[in-house]
Amino acid sequence: MSISLKTSEDINVLRAGGKLLASILDELETLVVAGNTTLDIDDRAMELLEEHDLEPLTLGYKPGFADRPYPAAVCVSVNDEVVHGIPNEDPQEFCEGDVVSIDLVIGYQGMVLDSARTIGVGKIDPKSAELLLVTKKALNAGVAVAKAGNKVSDIGRAIENSVPEGFAIVRDFCGHGVGYELHEEPQIPNFATKGESPTLAEGMVLAIEPMIILGDDAGVLIDRDGYTALTSSGENAAHMEHTVLVTKNGGEVLTVK
Repeated sequence: MSISLKTSEDINVLRAGGKLLASILDELETLVVAGNTTLDIDDRAMELLEEHDLEPLTLGYKPGFADRPYPAAVCVSVNDEVVHGIPNEDPQEFCEGDVVSIDLVIGYQGMVLDSARTIGVGKIDPKSAELLLVTKKALNAGVAVAKAGNKVSDIGRAIENSVPEGFAIVRDFCGHGVGYELHEEPQIPNFATKGESPTLAEGMVLAIEPMIILGDDAGVLIDRDGYTALTSSGENAAHMEHTVLVTKNGGEVLTVK
């Protein structure tokens, strides 16, 4: 396993790019209102990326599990869609009470940043509100232990320990290294694992991204579009993600303003 360490110059670029990514997600979040559609999010994302001279790194990207390139600049996943929802092929209209995840990957001055957030449309039901809170706490728990000298497995353990009964952690997808490429080593499960695990070192940059489902069923299935991951139970899911720098004091979130 080859894990890259980023230089101080790389990290400065990532910090600047992370601020831009956060500001774009802030603007996209304002469009998550009843009556707007997933296509509105993708269209505005493309406008903002062009405005800031950023690359939409999911557009045209072909992961190993897919038989065609991804067709949009952003992933928008609604309610029981966990991740990789395609916003522009069969656009969905947002309704009051929906939960919507926006996942955006950008290229900035040769570096890669990845971040996602899940928000509610208007007033959401109490269980969905708790789902968003649990997922945010899980992300924060993982970031807190992204400390030099800890193990990658410590991140998954911290995430799992933060998630209460009544919520299931998706095991089919995980976090990963990021910075030079969209997906780098190491893989970062969102749950405790046994056996050997890489040691975290200063200069590692990680995409930490818990995905949580309401209820006790962690199962997912892939829709016929080849990308959208749906909860097996039909319950709502949430996905939150930051690009994080490993330091001696813990994780430094790079995808914030």
